[in-house]
Amino acid sequence: MQFFTRHNLKYFDKMRCLRKRSAVSFLGILVVCLLFMNLYIEDGYVLEGDKQLIRETATHQLNPERYVHSFKDLSNFSGSINISYRYLAGTPLPRKRYLTIGLSSVKRKKGNYLLETIKSIFEQSSYEELKEIAVVVQLADFDSAWCEGMVQDISQKFAHHIIAGRLIVIHVPEDYYPVLDGLKRNYNDPEDRVKFRSKQNVDYAFLLNFCANLSDYYVMLEDDVRCSKNFLTAVKKVITSREGSYWVTLEFSKLGYIGKLYHSHDLPRLAHFLLMFYQEMPCDWLLIHFRGLLAQKEVIRFKPSLFQHMGYYSSYKGAENKLKDDDFEEESFDIPDNPPANLHTNMNVFENYEASKAYSSIDEYFWGKAPSTGDFYGIVFEKPIKISKIKVVTGTEDRQNDILHHGALEVGEKIVGSKKGRQCTTYLRLGEFKNGNFEITDVEHKVLFDINCMRILVTKSQKEWLIIRSISVWTSQTPNQ
Repeated sequence: MQFFTRHNLKYFDKMRCLRKRSAVSFLGILVVCLLFMNLYIEDGYVLEGDKQLIRETATHQLNPERYVHSFKDLSNFSGSINISYRYLAGTPLPRKRYLTIGLSSVKRKKGNYLLETIKSIFEQSSYEELKEIAVVVQLADFDSAWCEGMVQDISQKFAHHIIAGRLIVIHVPEDYYPVLDGLKRNYNDPEDRVKFRSKQNVDYAFLLNFCANLSDYYVMLEDDVRCSKNFLTAVKKVITSREGSYWVTLEFSKLGYIGKLYHSHDLPRLAHFLLMFYQEMPCDWLLIHFRGLLAQKEVIRFKPSLFQHMGYYSSYKGAENKLKDDDFEEESFDIPDNPPANLHTNMNVFENYEASKAYSSIDEYFWGKAPSTGDFYGIVFEKPIKISKIKVVTGTEDRQNDILHHGALEVGEKIVGSKKGRQCTTYLRLGEFKNGNFEITDVEHKVLFDINCMRILVTKSQKEWLIIRSISVWTSQTPNQ
């Protein structure tokens, strides 16, 4: 009987263990970790001995909806971290700006691109744009001689920007950093790689913490980046277009931690998050989890990219890093206006690639099954508009034959029908598609009426499916009502 009881106890213990392993998800552990770690925050960072392990996340499979409210409600994660920053150049900003641009830089074994990055930020901005930005450079290397040399170079080349209050150079003493040796070797990374990426997480956390109250928005760049001309104007236009919609991160580059935009009020929480899990994984992986925990499910990335990676050598051991963003355009990044409109099509839509995705500035598209003669994609504007330029791109790089082989673009006036079934009674053809694309300028000089509708018309059936990758509309002056 005693044997039977012990045997049963062991059996049930094993069963309980199995149930626990299957029931506790990665994010369950994450939230429990957050709640407990809240008790162990000292001097702004988490004590190393009390950090909870994060499960392996190479596939980044998250289900944040269950835990997002718990994460948001951790009130201790909304305050600033108690860090003493050294001002190496510049002084505290006299007024709040629209956008802060943050850079963190360390000594590289090969090459140094920091000065060129700072130069690009200022040269690609107009005088009016410069009034609305602040650039914060964090020299995050513990080599004081290197820091002093860099401060001297920056002060000599950008003295007028420092005097104007647009450029600040800061440093955090090594004493404020958590343990950086003997960390867990997740993903089989060598020890020096783990130390490098873990310190980088802490560097970014301290930088975010410093920048939390400097502006309305914050964008992170790396220290080897080239900027698109008038990038601030493009960013403002995108932010305005997203007004009323929820977002945590807007992305203006597809590489690393380049061109990631945040609301400044989210920076303290993000700083705490990076500090908590600084040794677990690289920062760009942690950012995916952060966005998911705050209930932004999908990446919101805009094209063309505003920022380009220009470094040839990585800051890690001077390794080669030839990554380039092929969506980058250096010249004036003219984001279309795409005024509010109702979108509809009579084509057979494939899965969830609905009509609205072609009219969005986000990296997504409309996809319809093989269209027939007379099929159309229609746009009905909420208000009559004057149009200066129209550009339509079909097909993608990996599906280059899913273009509109035979089609035309038309604009219309005189709307009839109910709100859901509104359409124009008359249309004017502006031209034909060539190689799947259509572009026309000076529309306001070619169309004498205020435009209510626009449509893409299929003029000949095709066996290939149709991807409308992007529809871009630029408006001129607002018509008189």
